[in-house]
Amino acid sequence: MSSADITIQHEAGLHARPAALFVKTASGFQSKVSVTFGAKTANAKSIVQVLGLGARQGATISISAEGPDEQAAVEALTNLIQSNFEVA
Repeated sequence: MSSADITIQHEAGLHARPAALFVKTASGFQSKVSVTFGAKTANAKSIVQVLGLGARQGATISISAEGPDEQAAVEALTNLIQSNFEVA
């Protein structure tokens, strides 16, 4: 299992467009990917579950993945957040 903790800097937090990009990125991997904020854990491939976390700007979340491409999944999601959800 691979995991990383990261703080969301985007003004919308992990909501709306950032959440959609997060889910789209997570869905590109075979591994099971989850995201945790506080006491809640969500399937990172489910927009409803990710939105349900309520992670706002400044929130620190934990991303974890388990499967054949787990490291790549965690790195891609971490990079997405670090880029403030800018897609090239």
